[in-house]
Amino acid sequence: MANVQIIEATDVTPELVAAFERLIPQLSSSNPAPTETELAAICESEASVLLIAVDRDADDRILGSLTLAWFRIPTGVRAWIEDVVVDETARGHGVGELLNRGALDRARELGAKTVDLTSRPSREAANRLYQRIGFVERNTNVYRFSLEMGDDPQTPPKSS
Repeated sequence: MANVQIIEATDVTPELVAAFERLIPQLSSSNPAPTETELAAICESEASVLLIAVDRDADDRILGSLTLAWFRIPTGVRAWIEDVVVDETARGHGVGELLNRGALDRARELGAKTVDLTSRPSREAANRLYQRIGFVERNTNVYRFSLEMGDDPQTPPKSS
């Protein structure tokens, strides 16, 4: 992949929508690809940027993407990298590294003190990449509460 460029997606084109229809199933089997409206919301947000890797030698084919989100908290500006995905045909050629380095550069420009991400242990190549770039595993717990599920049966009832 000699001529891959990382760019910010600012317009939702049919090519962008089609790329996400191809990429998201490679990232998650339980989430559908974003709609044109959902992609537009990401592109127009003042708190996130959608970075895409395009192959300049292949008619700007989109090879991968990630979303960088940032926010201010009392201790400074923080950033998160989310939904990193590289097309299976482009894996192992440095596309993921280019995307992540692009996100780190952008976070630096925004004044972020840290950039966090999560990665399932089963994504061994991705975890090796993050460590090689300089991400350090944190000794912390990550918790998730699903608002889509309503009341969580695992949660004890509220006392009156």
